[in-house]
Amino acid sequence: MLKKLLLAGFCVAVLASAGTGLWVWQGLQSLERPVVLEEPMLFNVPQGATYTAVAEKMEARGLVGQSLWLQLYGRLFPAQARIKAGDYEFLDGMSPKAMVGMMVSGDIKHWYVQFIEGWTFDDMRAALARAERLRQVTSNWPDERIMAAVGAQGEHPEGRFFPDTYAFTSNDTDLDVLKRAFSKMETVLAEEWQAREEGLPYDTPYQALIMASIVERETGAPGERDRVAGVFVRRLQKGMRLQTDPTVIYGMGESYDGGISRKDLLAHTPYNTYRIDGLPPTPIALPGRDSIHAALHPDDGNALYFVARGDGSHKFSSTLAEHQKAVREFQLNRREDYRSSPAPDEASPNNGEGAE
Repeated sequence: MLKKLLLAGFCVAVLASAGTGLWVWQGLQSLERPVVLEEPMLFNVPQGATYTAVAEKMEARGLVGQSLWLQLYGRLFPAQARIKAGDYEFLDGMSPKAMVGMMVSGDIKHWYVQFIEGWTFDDMRAALARAERLRQVTSNWPDERIMAAVGAQGEHPEGRFFPDTYAFTSNDTDLDVLKRAFSKMETVLAEEWQAREEGLPYDTPYQALIMASIVERETGAPGERDRVAGVFVRRLQKGMRLQTDPTVIYGMGESYDGGISRKDLLAHTPYNTYRIDGLPPTPIALPGRDSIHAALHPDDGNALYFVARGDGSHKFSSTLAEHQKAVREFQLNRREDYRSSPAPDEASPNNGEGAE
């Protein structure tokens, strides 16, 4: 109560006495002094908090000597008292006035969650669950409820969310991030579909998305995406089966233990492209824009097969005889440092052994 009475009289007292004016001037000047912080401080402004309450909280946290000067500053400069709710990160050397300016501008603290190309929807949900400061509302929701919430009632979630890094605040929820990722994939797919090449074996953008997910899982080498897409497009056009391991792996679900047996290749699942004609029913992973672009702008060569060399690249062949020779060279006599995807600094984590 005393602070409020003093504050009410300050604006008059400033003009009433030179001594008082000097005292007030010095008090306001203290708001310009750097604050020493051993580490960044996260400062929360709750929804509906008043400027006075925030000033008093800053005093309690040791960010200002007396909140009285902050309150007077707000009275003299009303525009500087219109603070916004949220979490703010204050750094060593910032002044109280700079902190207030940050809260007025709404420069709230952001955190980030990343969805990687080639991930599955389950991988995405796990990343969201691990995201610090992200409010969880969908943790116990089935996939069907999530798809309904993002505006895709009854649709399959795989491949429908764009892999990217998403910023969020402590006021956001995991559903907010999912809606943004879904919307971005819709936008990217529509843009790429609009600029697609003619004569492709897709009737809908969704079919192109399915192909893009297969390309994403088959190679992480940027220079090979259009060549891989070209192989699969030509196989579809010729009525050949795709015969791609990543679709088989996806269809195996949790039973996949790192290897594919002959029994697995003979199993009838909707995703076993050794047994089904055409594309699988849904995407098998999150494709990035480059893979979507490749699916809609495939290489126009004549290769119908490819096999991993063991260094992250693939050997492409136009005949079965050439392919079988490549399989003997690169698969049956694998080098000790064999890998089916590029090194981590070359591309995103994908795997796959190619069309056989």
